[in-house]
Amino acid sequence: MRRLVVGLALATLVSPALSAPPEPPGFHGEPYRSPVPETLAGATVLDFAGMQDWRARGAVLIDVMPQVRKPADLPEGTLWRQPSHYTIPGAVWLPDTGYDRLAPQVEAAFFAALDRLTHGDKTAPLVFFCKADCWMSWNAARRAVLRGHGRVGWFPQGTDAWLAEGEDLVPATQP
Repeated sequence: MRRLVVGLALATLVSPALSAPPEPPGFHGEPYRSPVPETLAGATVLDFAGMQDWRARGAVLIDVMPQVRKPADLPEGTLWRQPSHYTIPGAVWLPDTGYDRLAPQVEAAFFAALDRLTHGDKTAPLVFFCKADCWMSWNAARRAVLRGHGRVGWFPQGTDAWLAEGEDLVPATQP
């Protein structure tokens, strides 16, 4: 019985480490909704309390969830209503900026938005998020680090943690 208890205790210590992959050398592609690393070189990984602290200190919150696109196979004449996107209050939504590869115009727009939001100050704090186990926020935060932003926060649990803490989401705005 003692061996079983010790074995179970060791398994609980080891299993979280097994579920978190290492940081990839580049950006991560499909599947985007899969376990993410526990780290991001050059960035601060934030839990809910840490994100709240950065938010209270004036960090720019950046939601990178992609925009839902009209299905290509939608029958002709079918009405399409763009679904609303909800995010953390005060966040800016920069959709489609967390993919592993960005079209040059999307990448340029992403960097231009960061420049606008920080007034060109690369020491201004930025917090990137999407949902739990979503590589898009990791990719976007990494892109900001590589661009020279010095105070990048990554909130890997994103809106899922926000809702779990009993907080409300609001309709998203784009800059």
